[in-house]
Parts: sequence; C-alpha cells; structure tokens
Amino acid sequence: MNFALYTARKIYNDKGDRRKVSRPAIRIATAGVAIGLAVMIVSVSVVLGFKHTIRDKVIGFGSHITVTNFLALQDDRPYPISMNDSIMEAIKSIDGIKHVQRYAMKQGILKTENDFMGVMFKGVAEDYDTTFIHDNLMEGTVPKFSSEAGSNKILISKTNADKLGLKSGDRVFAYFINGNDVRARRFNVAGIYQTNLTKFDNAICFCDLYTAVKLNNWEKDQASGAEITVDNYDRLATVEKTIVKRVNRTTDRHGETYSSATVEQLNPQIFTWLDLLDLNVWIILALMVCVAGITMISGLLIIILERTNMIGVMKALGARNRTIRHTFLWFAVFIIGKGMLWGNVIGIGLTALQYFTSIVSLDPTTYYVNTVPVEFDMPLIATINIATLIVCVAALIAPSHLVSFIHPAKSMRYE
Repeated sequence: MNFALYTARKIYNDKGDRRKVSRPAIRIATAGVAIGLAVMIVSVSVVLGFKHTIRDKVIGFGSHITVTNFLALQDDRPYPISMNDSIMEAIKSIDGIKHVQRYAMKQGILKTENDFMGVMFKGVAEDYDTTFIHDNLMEGTVPKFSSEAGSNKILISKTNADKLGLKSGDRVFAYFINGNDVRARRFNVAGIYQTNLTKFDNAICFCDLYTAVKLNNWEKDQASGAEITVDNYDRLATVEKTIVKRVNRTTDRHGETYSSATVEQLNPQIFTWLDLLDLNVWIILALMVCVAGITMISGLLIIILERTNMIGVMKALGARNRTIRHTFLWFAVFIIGKGMLWGNVIGIGLTALQYFTSIVSLDPTTYYVNTVPVEFDMPLIATINIATLIVCVAALIAPSHLVSFIHPAKSMRYE
C-alpha cells in the first residue's frame, strides 16, 4: 500500500484526544462540503425541471418549428399559405422530423350575457397531436377536430372560462369581423384546459381547422401554416437549417412565400428568461464550490499545525516533503469523500422528496407551475461530484506546502 495513503488512513481513523481542535474543524469541513454539494444538486435539479417544464408547455402550443407565410412572421394578423399534400410530404421527408400538423388562426370575440373577451381561435385537424391538451385538460373532453366539417365544439382555458362564467357543456356565441362583415357563430364548450402560461391561456381557443378556414374565407388547401415536431430537441437548429434550405423562400400557387421560425425565435422573451436561469445556476455552483474549498483549506491548515510534532518526527525518520504533503492531501480526500457522501444523500433525497410528493408549491400566476418542478440528471450530478472533488483537492495543493517550512528540530518542541 502507498505509504502516504496508509498514513493518511491511520490519521483519519485515529480518534485520539477529543480535546483536539482538529476534530470540530474536520466536522465543519465535512459539513461545508456536504451542504455545498447538496445545494448544487438541488439547484441544478430545480432549474433543469423548471426550464424543461416551461419549454414543453410553450412547445405544446406551437411545436418546435413553424412553417408559415412570410408576412405572418412580421405581424400578428393571420395570412394564408397553401398547405396541400405535396408541401406536407416535402416537410415530412426531412430527416429528424417526427410529426407535422396544420393549423389556422382566426381572431374573434367570445360573448356571454355578462361579459365578452377577444381570443385567437386556433383551428386544428385530425393530424393534430392532442397529447399536450389531454395532459392539461381540467374539465370535459377533447373533441375530434376535423378539416372536412365543423363540429362547433371548442376548447377554452380555465382562465377565460372563469372570466366568462362558462363550464364544460355550456354554449357561447363568438363574433368574427371580416372587413365590414360581422359573423356570429354559436359554439359548445367541449372542454376546459389550464397550462398556467398566462400568455397562451388568455389568448388561445381551439376549434376545428375547417371552421377557422371558413371564417377566414380561405380556400380548402390554405391554412396559417404547419407546426413541426422534431425527434430530438438538441437537433432543432440542424433541422431548422434544412427546412430553410428546402422550404423557405419558395412560393405556393397563390404567390405566397413560405418561411419558418423555431419556437425560440417566436418566443424570445420566454427563452431568454430561461437562459438567465443557467447563469444563476453557474453563480450558485461557483459560490458553493468556494464555500467547500475555503472550509477545507481552513480545516487542512488546522490539522497540519496541530500535527507539527508528527511532521517533525516523520522528517527526522527520512520522510520527504512530497510524501508528507501527499499524506495530508489523502487525509483531505477522505474528509471530502465523507462530505460528498452526505451531500449526495441530502441533495438527492430532497430532490426525490419534491419529485414524488410536490411538497413545495408555487403560485402559478407568477411561476407558471403549481409546484417546484425537479428533474433527475444523473450524469450531470456525477459531473458535479467529480468537479467538486477535483476543485477542492486542487485548492488544497498550495496550503499543503506548509509542511515544507516545518523544521524537524524546532517541531520537536512544538506541542
């Protein structure tokens, strides 16, 4: 066995005199590493969970990439673009695309006896993936949307339903303005959803694609565009570049120009805000590593000073400075290892507690979620552990050189 490692293990396992200053110093250093690592694990898990939860909700309303009329990306008014079978097949043939669905937007006003409000009707068809709606459905059912016939059934958010005093099964009138013409339609509220994303909940009302196209006076093959889901979010930029090359700047039979945008480009404020969370995490990680490193440096210095006599004896017996430094570095590794063990237990334990019980709740009107979302990323947690160990040991290399200044003869008198 390595002599430095053997000696460090003997020192670490030596209970010795309980009055020694090094004993509480070791406990403090262990606690510093444990608390620092636990905070890092919890912080990373919460931020990852929060980012991915919000991102998935935004994607649920508009998929990863949207192909639409170039003019529609310049303002909020709906512009038609041909979404016939040929363009749909061309998009589906692109590598990395999982699903493509058509949609059509139409501005309208929902009115009851007591109140009214403006909403954006989003027409969807049979090809629409309703998984997101089902996951956030609060009341009623999700109707079978169609591009061939109108069912007069709509889905509205709980926010809008509460404002208008509606519940599932109620009837509501909607008014649509086309130039100087005003149309009125009666709809049945098939279901009520809630995502807690105020920007979308206040605006989006789902209906049949057929209904939205008719209300816009568009032709059957026209729509607002197509929403595209990629098979891997990490490949979003690559797939979008392919779409730009194959689809963008081409025109349909009406002379309208195709253009595309990713969900990040369409919602820059939300994704910029989410990116700021990464900066906060890096700051927390840096601070916690500093706390763990400082407590370890303080503890190591106390241990070295308290064992000055032992160091002098080892030097008198022929031990080199390098061997003694390695001894105390190994001793520090044992302390760090114990702190990391407790840090993982506390950090992963708290994360698991929140994951399974949702014990910490949030105000959805402010944070867009009911509870603190967490996500386990074991490779990332392992990376944090390795980085913590490396940084802490590296920080102790300089203080360990203190043993080089201890003279054997003088240290014999030191107690």
